[in-house]
Amino acid sequence: MGLQRIIQKYSGGLEVNPGGDLSTSMIFHDRHINPQILKGLDGTNWGIEGYMERGGYQVLRKICAGELDQDTVISELKLSSLRGRGGAGFPTGLKWSFMPKNYVGQKYVVCNSDEGEPGTFKDRDILRFNPHAVIEGMIIAGFAMGATVGYNYIHGEIFEVYERFEEALEQARAHGFLGDNILGSNFSFQLHAHAGYGAYICGEETALLESLEGKKGQPRFKPPFPANFGVYGKPTTINNTETFASVPYALAMGGQQYLDLGKPNNGGTKLFSITGDIERPGVYEIPMGTPFATLLELAGGMRNGAKLKAVIPGGSSAPVLPADIMMDCTMDYDSIAKAGSMLGSGAVTVMDDSRCMVRSLMRLSYFYMHESCGQCTPCREGTGWLWRIVNRIENGQGRPEDLDELERVAGNIMGRTICALGDAAAMPVQGFLKHFRDEFAYHIENKQCVVAPYI
Repeated sequence: MGLQRIIQKYSGGLEVNPGGDLSTSMIFHDRHINPQILKGLDGTNWGIEGYMERGGYQVLRKICAGELDQDTVISELKLSSLRGRGGAGFPTGLKWSFMPKNYVGQKYVVCNSDEGEPGTFKDRDILRFNPHAVIEGMIIAGFAMGATVGYNYIHGEIFEVYERFEEALEQARAHGFLGDNILGSNFSFQLHAHAGYGAYICGEETALLESLEGKKGQPRFKPPFPANFGVYGKPTTINNTETFASVPYALAMGGQQYLDLGKPNNGGTKLFSITGDIERPGVYEIPMGTPFATLLELAGGMRNGAKLKAVIPGGSSAPVLPADIMMDCTMDYDSIAKAGSMLGSGAVTVMDDSRCMVRSLMRLSYFYMHESCGQCTPCREGTGWLWRIVNRIENGQGRPEDLDELERVAGNIMGRTICALGDAAAMPVQGFLKHFRDEFAYHIENKQCVVAPYI
């Protein structure tokens, strides 16, 4: 079998539904609840004509016709309680208002599509199947903040998605939605795609800016913040892919109506990528505040009827939650935070009672050790220590003092690094030890897992 045939067979690429069975589709299914971004998508209607048939570019037309001004756009987004969908959950309208209004000179809008968190795979599908929502959202952002140039930084390991986005950009330019004097107005906006290099650290906003400028992708000290000193030293606002894609829908229906889709302080719908020990892994768009139990049901429930043991609710950096706590949570920033974890990117990893928590943490620790950029000593050295300690526990060489040592090392990393990767490496350790310490102690004492070996 030639290399090309191997790639075609196993990569999937942009194939709408690899294998041809819609019942097992990761995204094209009927199990979304009141979807906005994913509504009406079938994998073939990703182009501009399909987007306009679904109501796309109507908000931009209103802007260019003078029916919406900058202050109205930002105030409606504030009212909508649209919060950042990339992890931090910062209010979008408030973030946009930080852009210096009277600044004379170039301002930028940047989209963070460097989706590299383990378990997270929703942004790539937005770019695959609804790229014009992202484009319109970025153009609207440019108008609201007085920026005339934008960049979409796309994860380097999904190059086919980068190529599709470039195609969508050409479509937008051809229809007069991008470029100088958009739709005959005085508003101009240029938007470019930028292929990243596959490094997890470039998902951190300032490391992304460094990489965008052609430099090594390492985080910058803050302050100054990007709103004052961003790409090329100019004021810059950075938002996640899903955040920009949500903007046209929030403004089309109005801030209050979009807020009513979700719950107070958590407006709209959100895409969740759920994976692990479930029957139907995939991407699910549901209103903010939907019970986790409902999401689990949409995903087909536990695989083979197994018992739920633990859930990582917001990407690999979020602290793990045991089943009893998670089943009482709703899928929104405030509920998950109250439970002691984070909603993050909305990447939900489900583990059944056959999973070893030590082994799970070992895999996560290895990832963060590998992806540390090495700029900060606590992270560069600490992530290595975390992995080595957990690795020796998993392999039957653990010592009783290792549990306290793990907590000490994690504590020495937290809050002592330029960016949040150090915290992202430490929080899983703290979460696993908090809720599953007995399992780690059993592993040390008995030189084996509580559960049967599965790898």
